[in-house]
Amino acid sequence: MTVRSFIFLLASTLALAAGAEPNRGVQSEKEIRAQCSDEHFSMASVRECLGKRQVQSEVDLRRAEIETRAAFDTWDEDTKYVNLAKARLAASGKAFAKYRVEQCAFAASIGGGAIGNALDMRRAACIAELNNRRAEQLRSAVAKLPQRPPK
Repeated sequence: MTVRSFIFLLASTLALAAGAEPNRGVQSEKEIRAQCSDEHFSMASVRECLGKRQVQSEVDLRRAEIETRAAFDTWDEDTKYVNLAKARLAASGKAFAKYRVEQCAFAASIGGGAIGNALDMRRAACIAELNNRRAEQLRSAVAKLPQRPPK
């Protein structure tokens, strides 16, 4: 166990013992890279870990998009507003995908003269972070929508 892992475990345990809610925020790109680096020792294993985190974030984002569309189907609101929200969700999804490509290309470029493998790892962590943030935003946006009463 690394010192960083031990400190995290200790802080989590103390927070739970004090009755506090553990931090459930979305991990940053840097935190994702650090966690994979702490858990794995070879570059190949770290890259594989980051690839898995990216794929999992893509699955989670797709699930959040499906849940969001489903929430609109039971939203107690006029049809025109439901349809507008669905159209805006689709438009924001397309804009997000473009943003993610450019932002993660930027994040990779901050690696400077590092070899391509390291740049790809930065890009994978960036994609994972942004997907996770987007999924959380979607879930939060529809969490308290008033639902139509059952018929």
